[in-house]
Amino acid sequence: MATDKVFPTANLPGLDPTDSETYELIRRAQASDAADHLLTIRQALHKYKKACFWAMFLSTSLIMEGYDVVIITSFYGQNQFKNRFGTVQANGEKIITAPWQSGLSNSSLVGQLAGLVINGWCQDRFGSRVTLMFFLAWMACAIFIPFFAPSLPVLAFGESMCGIPWGVFQTLSTSYASEVVPTVLRPYVTAYVCMCWGAGILLSSGVVRAVVNLSGDLGWRLPFALQWIWPVPLFIGAYLAPDSPWNAVRRGKPELARRALHRLRKYSETSESDVEATLAYIEHTTRLEQAETSGSSYLECFRGTNLRRTEINAVIWAAQILCGNAILGYAVVFLQAAGFSEIQSFNVNISLSACYIVGGILCWFLMPHVGRATIYMAGLAFMFCCLICIGGLGFATGHNVNIAVGVLLVISTLANMITVGPACYPIVAETPSGRLRYKTITIGRFVYNLTGIFSNSVTPRMVQATSWGWGAKTGLFYAGTNLLCLIWCWFRLPETKDRSFGEIDVLFENRIPARKFKYTKADQFAHVEGHDTIGSPIGGEEKKLEHEHFEQVESGFATSRAAGGATGIVSV
Repeated sequence: MATDKVFPTANLPGLDPTDSETYELIRRAQASDAADHLLTIRQALHKYKKACFWAMFLSTSLIMEGYDVVIITSFYGQNQFKNRFGTVQANGEKIITAPWQSGLSNSSLVGQLAGLVINGWCQDRFGSRVTLMFFLAWMACAIFIPFFAPSLPVLAFGESMCGIPWGVFQTLSTSYASEVVPTVLRPYVTAYVCMCWGAGILLSSGVVRAVVNLSGDLGWRLPFALQWIWPVPLFIGAYLAPDSPWNAVRRGKPELARRALHRLRKYSETSESDVEATLAYIEHTTRLEQAETSGSSYLECFRGTNLRRTEINAVIWAAQILCGNAILGYAVVFLQAAGFSEIQSFNVNISLSACYIVGGILCWFLMPHVGRATIYMAGLAFMFCCLICIGGLGFATGHNVNIAVGVLLVISTLANMITVGPACYPIVAETPSGRLRYKTITIGRFVYNLTGIFSNSVTPRMVQATSWGWGAKTGLFYAGTNLLCLIWCWFRLPETKDRSFGEIDVLFENRIPARKFKYTKADQFAHVEGHDTIGSPIGGEEKKLEHEHFEQVESGFATSRAAGGATGIVSV
């Protein structure tokens, strides 16, 4: 065991542990945190089934984004869409050229960038429910533009207008889900966000396959029209849903937070003292974060320890594409370039999309036993091997080669959705500080969309025979980007499994290296140890803290108290 040591943090203004009211708040917060850590998965599901329902219901909004991602890229290989909007080639065949493929795919991403920025402000100011309802209404109106689009420029404009609410849904669903459930359930509800995105992809793959034999414009307009199914029921659900208690406290509305806590728990097992203890924990953690990140502007995300949190969010989001997922987004075109027919490519695409659901469920069984960082890096390593094999097959031809490419794509997609895909969401939800959570996730998703713009600009050119013509060799390019992400994760990605938001704050504030996150004992209530049970300060300058296996250095504790009693940790 390494030398036991206390790492006192800097003085946090406005937090005086000698104040009886502050001490009582901390005492109740400590009790709530301890109770939260004792919950088993079964107990948490029983007590917080309402919270799970609302988190999963509002996450359903991401189905619409996942649906359109595959709809628009699948249209590039659909005959009806090519006949309506394609450019005639020298051989008389109509295709959607690589520049227009990039333009259509990127137009929605540009809209999403705007939506991400808007959500960072709206969710902090108006809360999750009101923000979601407004942009669901926006979505219902925006769908008219691509449905009636007479040309590719109008379709691109419609995609950008639809992209704005998708950008809002991306961060809103993740942050809301992470805030309404206890620590033990957080990886499941946040991973479900990824499954909703995958459900949209599966649904769109099935729809595109179902309309492949329809003639005329109905073949591409009908899939767009089906998006009108979602806004109305989701709007009603958002109206009835409780607010996030964390969001309510940050907006200075403790009564709203108290009502939300009552609604998120099983009524028969929720006492007033239980709710008050949880509310105290939220208020305590928020006070610490307010003292550290006063003002809570986007610039704060790039200062001090928050810069490291922002870096983690940005790279983890970008790695979702750079791990090789970019090929999966162009699966239909990629498979046709590898030699599959139109019907065959759509059939394989359905299998790829089904992996999003199957993989997400399998990941749920891994979450209680394996850390997020371990799952994430294992997935990157496995996908790297698959991409090397796919790229190597690009140098061969033949029917058996095509089958091998299709099989490897399915295996790689399944691996992605057991590991990298769902593990991303608890990581990006847990690593930001509470006051900067929406903004940090927004920045990370912004980087994700910028990476998507890059990918959408180069991947069609790599795959399409009339452009760069790499075909399956594209796998080698993304094997390289995958390897870079894997190396970064080894040195920079911390393990947050079974950590409360407060403990994660302490670890980041004390600049614990990523490889030591898992083995470091964190105590966010260290500054309260110098008080007796009724809340008055204990006399004396120093107090030796006894832990079961840890002995705190007295001078360190004295320094911590002199600095204002900020949070501290015990390193092992």
